[in-house]
Amino acid sequence: MKLLTQALKGILLIPAALFTVSLTVSRVNAQSQIYSPVSLPDNQEITDSLSSQDIPTGFGGFARDYTIELKSGDQVAIDVISNEFDTLVSLMTPDGATIGENDDGPDGTTNSLLFARITEAGLYTVRVRSYAGQGEGEFLLKLARLRPVNEVRP
Repeated sequence: MKLLTQALKGILLIPAALFTVSLTVSRVNAQSQIYSPVSLPDNQEITDSLSSQDIPTGFGGFARDYTIELKSGDQVAIDVISNEFDTLVSLMTPDGATIGENDDGPDGTTNSLLFARITEAGLYTVRVRSYAGQGEGEFLLKLARLRPVNEVRP
């Protein structure tokens, strides 16, 4: 009887292990197909929508990522405007570290405005999401490279 019980456990464990491996591979394949950040166009402005089809943030809500090549010494302003949700914008380094984040810009609205100085060249990620994971809808994302103001000539 003991031998039969051990044999049955072995028979049941193999399909269970294969099923678990199959689920894990399916999830990895599904996730690798889901994440595909959009390259910002040459004018560095895009109108897009945040929806439940985007990247789950892990604490409610969703995020949409955009990539842009930045150079060492660049100073950028990233503006996200929406009439449909409270925006939150983040800028991440090529290795995924967040270097800046903004919820509400200085104009008193729920639009976001982030300033950052780039110290290392690379492919950076701009992430747009809703504040506290609340809301979806259309938004405008603009990235501007700032230049020093030249001295005023007489």
